[in-house]
Amino acid sequence: MKFHWFFKKNKQPIPNYYKEYQKSFLKTNKLSISNTRFVVFDTETTGFSVKKDRVLSIGAITLINTTIKVNDTFEVFVKQAVFKAETVPIHGILKDGSIEKITELDALKQFLKYIDTAVLVGHHIGFDVNMINEILKRNNLPKLLNKTVDTGYLYKKSKHSIYQNEEKHYTLDNLCDELNISKSDRHTATGDAYITAIAFLKIMTRLNKNNDLQLRDLLMN
Repeated sequence: MKFHWFFKKNKQPIPNYYKEYQKSFLKTNKLSISNTRFVVFDTETTGFSVKKDRVLSIGAITLINTTIKVNDTFEVFVKQAVFKAETVPIHGILKDGSIEKITELDALKQFLKYIDTAVLVGHHIGFDVNMINEILKRNNLPKLLNKTVDTGYLYKKSKHSIYQNEEKHYTLDNLCDELNISKSDRHTATGDAYITAIAFLKIMTRLNKNNDLQLRDLLMN
């Protein structure tokens, strides 16, 4: 007798918090930009390796109909399983500081509940999304389902269509300088999310000169 079942990988059941997140996407309808909920978010991390580094904090803010909802923000700090002292001068987050920290899993649960079906916006958002997806992977869960917008790509597009494929890498500092945005609270997750939200609005204004900007013109996926 062959016991093939013995060698099959046991799949863990999907937890309820992720099922609720998935379920939300079944009832979404196509919306205009003015009716779309955008969540601008940023992560502070121990480094730039998606596999080896970890998220230290997540900051996010909601934007609807060109209005930044300053009373609808999200911020969590994560207990550090990986600590790199050399990065502290950048993000200012100490391993055992006075800031209240939660587990990576609790941070994930709260983040999924906050973003719901929103379109996610970030500067070079691919990195931040990949860091969240790694947390999901470590918990045996599928990737994020949300559509995304990259302000780095949009900025190139706003300059002129011929610049879309230019090789220059525009940092968030570059956007602050070129769009006249204050750099206060730079290199905190919530501060960078707020700065990115302002940049996003200014870039959309540039792109919408003919009042024909569509949601599909913004999306990366």
